[in-house]
Amino acid sequence: MDRTIRTVEDVLALLDGLFTSDSDGSAADRLATGDGKGFWDRFYADRSRPVPFFAAKADENLAAYLDQGMISAGRALDLGCGPGRNALYLASHGFEVDAVDLSPVAIAWAKDRAHKAGVDVHFLCGDVFALPAAALRGRYDLVVDSGCFHHLPPHRRVSYLAFLDRVLAPGGHLALTSFAAGEGGTGSELADADIYRERELRGGLAYTPESLRWIFSDLVEVELRRMREEPPESSLFGAAFLWTALFRRDVMT
Repeated sequence: MDRTIRTVEDVLALLDGLFTSDSDGSAADRLATGDGKGFWDRFYADRSRPVPFFAAKADENLAAYLDQGMISAGRALDLGCGPGRNALYLASHGFEVDAVDLSPVAIAWAKDRAHKAGVDVHFLCGDVFALPAAALRGRYDLVVDSGCFHHLPPHRRVSYLAFLDRVLAPGGHLALTSFAAGEGGTGSELADADIYRERELRGGLAYTPESLRWIFSDLVEVELRRMREEPPESSLFGAAFLWTALFRRDVMT
């Protein structure tokens, strides 16, 4: 007999277990983004793969926010930073940047890029929900999430919102990029309950504007739009199957 649930975190960990297996069926490392660490290590292992967001290009919306004065340099946290493309861009534009990813392979690549670019980024490897409080340096003026949120199983939205409440400074911004619903296969459109029946995230979850506004209703919406498609020769990354959103934490909270 197993009676181990006593706290909310116990329930979340139990639900994590529904999704913690790699493609070969073996037990995976503890979740942060809906797939095990082993999955992401394999994903980033071959740096020559023609994956659009492997290129060292920042998201077009992030550049637009800076160009239009919607955000300004300060302390930034990049969630699920991968090879560090957005983290390096922010650091080169005057931000003090912390960047975290579950995959040691991705972090090693990001560190290599930072060294070659001559920019200073504080990289952290681990599950963002399990990082000790001391690992993150206070509150942030900007939290960037380009593809982490849409890999979370539904129950981890609770953890995500609690994390934002802890790390986002009053007046700070969340810059979010996520799969857009209605794109014919880019992101699962299963209802939350059906995701648990199938125990499968199908590569990530698609969202409607209404669902994003509801989930982040404690924040002030600044902008929510489709990401602009960028041509291959552009210095920025942009793909129209994604939403981009900028939310602000009220100064009074």
